[in-house]
Amino acid sequence: MAVDVPASSPDADRRIEEAAEVRVPDRSAEAAEAAGVSRTAARGSVTRVVTPTIGVRKRLHEIWLSRELLIYLVRTEIKVKYKNSVLGLVWSMIAPAMTLAIYFFVFSILLDNKMPNFVIYLFAGLLLWNLFSLGVLTGTGVVVNNAGIVKKVSFPREILALAAVGSACVFFFFQAIVMVIFMVILRAPPDVAYFPLLILALIAGVIFASGLAVLLSSINVYLRDTQHLIEVILTAWFWACPIVYSYQTVEAKLGPRHLSWIYLANPMTPLVLAFQRCLYNKPSAVINGVLTPILPQHGYLWYAALVAIVLVLGLVLFFVALATFGRLEGNFAEEL
Repeated sequence: MAVDVPASSPDADRRIEEAAEVRVPDRSAEAAEAAGVSRTAARGSVTRVVTPTIGVRKRLHEIWLSRELLIYLVRTEIKVKYKNSVLGLVWSMIAPAMTLAIYFFVFSILLDNKMPNFVIYLFAGLLLWNLFSLGVLTGTGVVVNNAGIVKKVSFPREILALAAVGSACVFFFFQAIVMVIFMVILRAPPDVAYFPLLILALIAGVIFASGLAVLLSSINVYLRDTQHLIEVILTAWFWACPIVYSYQTVEAKLGPRHLSWIYLANPMTPLVLAFQRCLYNKPSAVINGVLTPILPQHGYLWYAALVAIVLVLGLVLFFVALATFGRLEGNFAEEL
């Protein structure tokens, strides 16, 4: 599935450089001390020191101290994408609506899909997938695309990848507005009882995407084919999730052989299913006069357990990504 990736611009680089140098003063004496600078000399400094010797815990602390820069980068990412655009952020709602219309025409009309309110089922899965794919794909190339800033300014470079995921979350918000409009028009209310599960799935998806973005952004500096490979993998990954087809279609083939766990091993599958269970709110539906299962016929705890597992895996991946990024960023300037 194609995803638009905003490109960096000289104006954006200049604004990011100014923000990194001026708007985020260094308040981390630990980072300075790890770099061989005394705490006294570090006071009042406006340049943040980040070195591979800093552990994951301190790196998280540095990211927290640079949260203002992170917010600024998210805003810059969005402004760059819609620079000189008349409609601006409205495109973030028009694009998914057009994509949804095309999928609906192909699967509901041409292929004669009998699933009731298929457009809601489809969009429920696309919501989370678009956030994940855009965050990972944009985050993979973000360090290389901002090479000028990375070589000039000292700041926690992981923020670049996190900002890519942050901007994807902003687009998710506008796409969710389109989702609500469709649900109101079709009079398809969600299952309110599953809202906490949806929020948990969203958090798990953001953390998982952040871990992949940070990890791949550091690898892409050394292996530039990584970004192109990720585009191919994400396309295949999309069709490995129950978005344009029902989970029960796969369950009917794998279930009798006790191989359903292979399909559920895809981290995005439980998250997509959680979104669909809440927003689509039809575990079963009457199709051609027969009550047909669409979503897994399990209770709340089954969904919650799978989402919790993905959340834990996402956290582990995120910490591993920070550690890997810290080891690789020492030679970024030479490789860029």
